[in-house]
Amino acid sequence: MIIKKVDLYEYFKVTRPQGCDGYLTLLVHDKSKNYAANRIRPAMLVIAGGGYDYVSPREQTPIALKYVAEGFNSYILNYSVAENSKFPNPVLEAVMAMLYIRETAEEYATDKNKVCGVGFSAGGHLVGMLATAYNNKEIRKILGDKVDNARLDAVIFAYPVILTENTHTGSIQNITGGDKSLLGLVNIANNVNKDTPPAFIWATVNDGCVPSESSLELALAYKRAGVPFELHMFEDGQHGLSTAQEEVNTPNGPVSAWVNLSQTWLRQRGFIHSIKE
Repeated sequence: MIIKKVDLYEYFKVTRPQGCDGYLTLLVHDKSKNYAANRIRPAMLVIAGGGYDYVSPREQTPIALKYVAEGFNSYILNYSVAENSKFPNPVLEAVMAMLYIRETAEEYATDKNKVCGVGFSAGGHLVGMLATAYNNKEIRKILGDKVDNARLDAVIFAYPVILTENTHTGSIQNITGGDKSLLGLVNIANNVNKDTPPAFIWATVNDGCVPSESSLELALAYKRAGVPFELHMFEDGQHGLSTAQEEVNTPNGPVSAWVNLSQTWLRQRGFIHSIKE
């Protein structure tokens, strides 16, 4: 296993706004080892939640390892939050993470055509922004036409903040900085179109923090756009469950099934490793 932390601003030679984060941690299989010889692996970009106020650790490494165990190369994004969370900072960092994964695909034996993202709560919003607004004009102004390579191939939404009428007020305040002109841009459900990547969506009905209606609205947006998706609405469970296992101090047997369900969905869509001939 190769574990490495990358400064995305430094890698792309972009000036870091004061106080911003923007680091990517790699948990990738070592292709030099016998068990990994000649194997090209799908990638999973992991984006934790925290209301754009902080980044939740329980939605980082525990999630990344679940996909590493299934043959993925995992990449954990630490993005800018709190006073540095206003658009475009977090979205720019997510786009740079995607570009890094694809630009270093050969080095880490990653399949650049099978790059997925999983996001939780506000991280679900950020992965949704990555899915729907990766080529925004402000991002393009900074990174140029290379942003065309930042499109996700599949996305997993875990109790996501969508920023529609049924939303999480703290997240919307942080990502917009109170700028109402950004409301249309950050409304993910509004921006789903035929080019949006396929989605696996899950939430719990009685989530007391982010209304489960958010996930239903997102699913309806996918249906209207004619983009493939799968939706799982679990009957009971608090917000922020992560893997819903004892390891992250949120044991919930029925909900923990989402991990295997998402992996099955990914396999059905062909997101499995291939062997070089």
